[in-house]
Amino acid sequence: METVLENTLPVGKPKWLKVKLPIGQKYTELRGLVDKYSLNTICTSGSCPNMGECWGEGTATFMILGNVCTRSCGFCGVKTGRPETVDWDEPEKVARSIKIMNIKHAVITSVDRDDLKDGGSIIWIETVKAIRRMNPNTTLETLIPDFQGMQRNIDRIVEANPEVVSHNVETVRRLTREVRIQAKYDRSLEVLRYLKEKGIKRTKSGIMLGLGEQEDEVYQTMRDLRNANVDVVTIGQYLQPSKKHLPVKEFITPEQFAKYEAFGLELGFRHVESGPLVRSSYKAQKHIL
Repeated sequence: METVLENTLPVGKPKWLKVKLPIGQKYTELRGLVDKYSLNTICTSGSCPNMGECWGEGTATFMILGNVCTRSCGFCGVKTGRPETVDWDEPEKVARSIKIMNIKHAVITSVDRDDLKDGGSIIWIETVKAIRRMNPNTTLETLIPDFQGMQRNIDRIVEANPEVVSHNVETVRRLTREVRIQAKYDRSLEVLRYLKEKGIKRTKSGIMLGLGEQEDEVYQTMRDLRNANVDVVTIGQYLQPSKKHLPVKEFITPEQFAKYEAFGLELGFRHVESGPLVRSSYKAQKHIL
């Protein structure tokens, strides 16, 4: 049986954006735990189309530092405004959630906290430490903001040394100012390059398509990421969260996504996840290899 994400897809959506309903014993068990203990995962709050598949493989994504972002990106459904006070108990809460769910590979992400001197990096490192302490067999990916390019804050992530560190460029250079208003394309590349130079084993980035980019611009973005020594790239279809957000300009075909995957592998990426329903954490557990 198939369903579609009616709350996220605009009228005229193509048939390849249909997804199967999550099923399976592992999914059912995790869904029950999330509901019973009121656990907060991006998988559920973001209505991720890959939730059933990822949960079935023991992977889940958690967001820290609240649910209000200091930036107002045109593609993102997270609320923007003045964030709440930092919850210093959050690292233990996230670690406990991972233990309850018996997660094998956890992806941790966050809102941007430009209101904080440390950009939220201290909570980041405390979260990783708590997860390591409570879940010693769980591997980690940290999907981090750019921390405004401040190396002392990025160094805290390096010190925590997760198996994978990810930072998304989100779109091509030409569209960055429109799509990521307070971000900078080259700054994101520098963050990724710096992470690798400081010894992070696996770096990763992702882009969304359908915002008006041209094919040659996508190829150039992939080249830029490889030149920054990025190991893994994810490429997926942008879906408009609400009428207030940037509209979808184009639905990219599965055949075009396959072309990008082949090009990325030729460039030397270790892993390329490219498809209409691919999201940043899709098949994240295999990216540690």
